[in-house]
Amino acid sequence: MFRGVLLRSILLRSTTLWVLILATRPAVGAALESTLSPSRVELRGNPRVREPGTTPQRLSDSALIREVQHRTFRYFWDGAEPHSGAARERFHVDGDYPDHDAHIVTSGGTGFGVMALLVGIERGFITRTEGAERLTRIVRFLEKADRFHGAWPHWLEGPTSRVKPFSRNDNGGDLVESAFLIQGLLCVRQYFRDGSPAERALAERIDRLWQGVEWDWYQRGGQNALYWHWSPDKGWAMNFRIEGYNECLITYVLAASSPTHPIPAAAYHEGWARGGRIRNNSDPKTPGPHLELNHQGDSRSGGSLFWSHYSFLGLDPRGLRDRYADYWRHNVEHTRINLQHCIDNPHGYRGYGSQCWGLTAGYSVGFYAAHRPGEDLGVISPTAALSSFPYTPRESQRALRHFHDDLGHWIYGPYGFYDGFSLHHRWCKPWYLAIDQGPIVVMMENHRTGLLWRLFMSCPEVQTGLDRLGFRN
Repeated sequence: MFRGVLLRSILLRSTTLWVLILATRPAVGAALESTLSPSRVELRGNPRVREPGTTPQRLSDSALIREVQHRTFRYFWDGAEPHSGAARERFHVDGDYPDHDAHIVTSGGTGFGVMALLVGIERGFITRTEGAERLTRIVRFLEKADRFHGAWPHWLEGPTSRVKPFSRNDNGGDLVESAFLIQGLLCVRQYFRDGSPAERALAERIDRLWQGVEWDWYQRGGQNALYWHWSPDKGWAMNFRIEGYNECLITYVLAASSPTHPIPAAAYHEGWARGGRIRNNSDPKTPGPHLELNHQGDSRSGGSLFWSHYSFLGLDPRGLRDRYADYWRHNVEHTRINLQHCIDNPHGYRGYGSQCWGLTAGYSVGFYAAHRPGEDLGVISPTAALSSFPYTPRESQRALRHFHDDLGHWIYGPYGFYDGFSLHHRWCKPWYLAIDQGPIVVMMENHRTGLLWRLFMSCPEVQTGLDRLGFRN
């Protein structure tokens, strides 16, 4: 039995789910070569990656970003699930797939992936025609896929488009994953809406999918809150109320923006914001970092860094404010807290420092963990620093340079950086996750050009929804 199914259903996202489960300098150059040989790292060789002892070509900073964007983009191009064209949940270079799930498609990861495909078009990795054809194929798959009151499940079988249960009671609609998917699809709609007849037809098909999501159904009988899951035979058995603060803000924004099934503003303020308890009421004058929002038990050290990524791949945090927070300021502070923790390195993990940082949920020495300052296992997830480029450009560039130039022969594979590594535990696996690869491509592009932010924020429905919830931007 693939134990990641249950573990990820509890750990993958927010702190509210985690409770349900039971200073050294960076090691670089010769020191790294002498302390960490390939034979001591749990990593199969890859002929497309340079071997230890070779000297990589020194790229400029901009060329290095482009190289990493291109390599990571290929996860969603060459590495896509072959029947649907959508994003695989995971890709393991070594072929070691628990539960034989190489054909499983992830709905949220596909949302990130379609945004990455737009970056690929803009950067010339593929042509506009190639991108539109692949995106049409993905949309065709989503049209025939199982949906539950308009919401897709977390996992789908690529060959059949049928639901693949994520856990025993999670075999129906997943509203949060569907929100990540819709966020990406709306960017695609905006990109192609004024294009050729085929492109306009693609935009219209996406519009029908968007209008078909019954966000208000997931209020569970009209409550002033949204619920994460619903199943046709298990009902509301998962019983996960979507409350902040975590990565789910985009769910409420889209639900309020829906032209067909909108939720009232009260659901946002009473459900997501928990009647105002989302605010961090600790004294901001107390020494140490201060987050404006309550990270549910981690309001000093902050949750995993994906909380500042997933909702903000399309939703532009620059100047975005409501009665609870300034979201740009909050995300920058969240990222800097994570960075400073790795610099301070209270556990003394080998390799941590200003050029080797980033804690977020992902593969770990115990298979999977929700890494954060409060749960630091000595594992660095490259997506954490790289998807933070808009918030910490210099620090993220420094980490990118170190990951690629100093560690690349161990942690850089056919689709970019592997999901996690630990110099301290001499551990890495040549494994990828869609939900971690997508944000790298997208947030690097938002840092460079603001492409996905511009597309998503150009949706008139989104502007209406933000107004309805009391946002200013």
